[in-house]
Amino acid sequence: MDLVFYTLQLGFFCMDFDLISKSIDKAKNLFEEGGDWERKNRLKVYEGLYCLSTRNFKKAADLFLDSISTFTTYELFPYDTFIFYTVLTSIISLDRVSLKQKVVDAPEILTVIGKIPHLSEFLNSLYDCQYKSFFSAFAGLTEQIKLDRYLHPHFRYYMREVRTVVYSQFLESYKSVTIEAMAKAFGVTVEFIDLELSRFIAAGKLHCKIDKVAGVLETNRPDAKNALYQATIKQGDFLLNRIQKLSRVIDL
Repeated sequence: MDLVFYTLQLGFFCMDFDLISKSIDKAKNLFEEGGDWERKNRLKVYEGLYCLSTRNFKKAADLFLDSISTFTTYELFPYDTFIFYTVLTSIISLDRVSLKQKVVDAPEILTVIGKIPHLSEFLNSLYDCQYKSFFSAFAGLTEQIKLDRYLHPHFRYYMREVRTVVYSQFLESYKSVTIEAMAKAFGVTVEFIDLELSRFIAAGKLHCKIDKVAGVLETNRPDAKNALYQATIKQGDFLLNRIQKLSRVIDL
């Protein structure tokens, strides 16, 4: 097991994701034969870092959160950096209730988060809906994210995902709201928020439409039941097509 961990460290040093993936699979196979909890918990951090490096932020957040109280993987990074990664991945992966329970109120995070510049304000202002403070903290964190060797390749993607989360959270409270009111809440210009929202709406990230004449945003949240119905119809059509193709092969 220790040899596998050394191989993983080499893989992360060289950013060899193929070697890292194979080594994680090898470690899991070894654990099936027997292994202590300390090494199993260490492997969660290694796998979490691999997921972070390959843009699987949801799984990375889950693995990091499972390891908060048992973290001993100081050969990879200090505990402060571990908390930094945990908060960043959780913000774009968890819903508000889970974020509150697992991150905002987590004692392990509370003891460290104040040591990391802008991170506490970044997390708490999002949860408390203080959007102007959130954007200010977000700007302060961008350089740190950009300079991180694991986050740097995903910098632009992460920035988009965070903005999607915060814009969606703001719009969730309204059926319609003026663009001016939203711009004021975020501490930016009307032109900036108009351009931002246009991009996210076009990309299908936000469920709303802009009434340029009235200067109003109208939300059109998708109906969960209707979406499930449409998905069922689509899957049913696909299944029928497969059955028809199979029947032709059998007839031949």
